[in-house]
Amino acid sequence: MHPSELNETEVKQLVKQHWNGRAADFDQGPSHGLLNEEQHQAWVAVLSRLAGSEPLKVLDLGCGTGFLSLLLAKLGHEVTGIDFAEEMLQLAKAKAESAGLPIDFRTGDAERPGLPGGAYDLIVARHLIWTLPNPADAVDEWMRLLKPQGRIALVEGQWENQEVKTEYATIRSRLPFYGGQPSEQLAAFFRSKGLNEVTVQPLMEAALWGGMPEHPRYLVIGRR
Repeated sequence: MHPSELNETEVKQLVKQHWNGRAADFDQGPSHGLLNEEQHQAWVAVLSRLAGSEPLKVLDLGCGTGFLSLLLAKLGHEVTGIDFAEEMLQLAKAKAESAGLPIDFRTGDAERPGLPGGAYDLIVARHLIWTLPNPADAVDEWMRLLKPQGRIALVEGQWENQEVKTEYATIRSRLPFYGGQPSEQLAAFFRSKGLNEVTVQPLMEAALWGGMPEHPRYLVIGRR
């Protein structure tokens, strides 16, 4: 079947299948899990600068195995994590329970989480937007979920040379940001959606990734 013949539900099912299939060993990669204390502290520094010291209500979309959720909860923020890959989410829940962190993990679609509007100070996601069939609609929905002056912060990158996985080879033409975007393009996209005070922070320190990243990595932030 040609990718254009797949409906949205079928596209998302293939995305879900991909991530459920990677759940068991996902955290073993240095770009996915925290492998040592240096890496842990590097991410704590990034997220402390982003979120500040006052407790925030945070939504982590496409939370996976809980990378951002766990770190932000440890910093004292009230965190809800959403993912539709149940096997990833089970690992996130187990880690939160083991750490004694009261994170509200829920099964849901990152494009349409089905949550009340105006509820969150900060929405975060890590390596998510390139997997979405409808990124423009998703950002509209995320802005609805923010409190006035709330922010969206995405950890993203550009992976042009990354090995193409079978599931994504089938549907890559249906994913507008497949393979990532240059930081300036994603920042321009944020501005086109009505986000203000858009900034980009490079995330190229070796400590963040367990070695120097082969491709651009960055944090893009915009305010409602």
